[in-house]
Amino acid sequence: MGTRTTVAALAGTALLTLTGCGASTVSDKPAAPRATPRTSAPAATAAPGKATATETANLPNMTGKGLQYAQDQAQAAGFYGLTSHDALGRGRMQAFDRNWKVCSQAPAAGKHATDTKIDFATVKLEEECPSKDAGTPQAAGATMPDFKGKSVKAAREALDSGYSITVNDATGQNRIVFMESNWQVCTQKPTPGTELDGQPVKFNAVKFNEPC
Repeated sequence: MGTRTTVAALAGTALLTLTGCGASTVSDKPAAPRATPRTSAPAATAAPGKATATETANLPNMTGKGLQYAQDQAQAAGFYGLTSHDALGRGRMQAFDRNWKVCSQAPAAGKHATDTKIDFATVKLEEECPSKDAGTPQAAGATMPDFKGKSVKAAREALDSGYSITVNDATGQNRIVFMESNWQVCTQKPTPGTELDGQPVKFNAVKFNEPC
């Protein structure tokens, strides 16, 4: 009994040894060649001292067209730096582009770099274009400008934001001057030419369709 047990044990051990050796045996097939990692080609660099050419396009003449159409046409031509202002100098915003028309443009129609800023001078559809673009409100210098006939909004924007400004209804009706771009200055204090030194400013104004 003891001899049979010993033989069986030896046989089992030999079988396990063979199995283990078989599992760890390296395949006799030749190994696949290892791929060489690919390197990307170096990026092309611009020649030193050579500036990138600016793209140009033909800007159409937008005078007399609705503002929305003019903006769409400018973008279709390749111009995307667009702005507009109130040609009457009242400082009104073009909140609804379809309610405004183009009186003039800067620069004029022609070939320009596509990154050129295009500025449209506009008025409302029912208004006449002025003979000269009044432009945007300019900052006051060291002395008080003459604001008579200008919008209260333009006058306020021309002065430093730290100034104390009072606006009264010149008709004596004590109306609230709401929407200052619709009111024009009749009288002012300080008077034009006075040195500006932080003193309070007072305007008497009426609506644009009313006489001072």
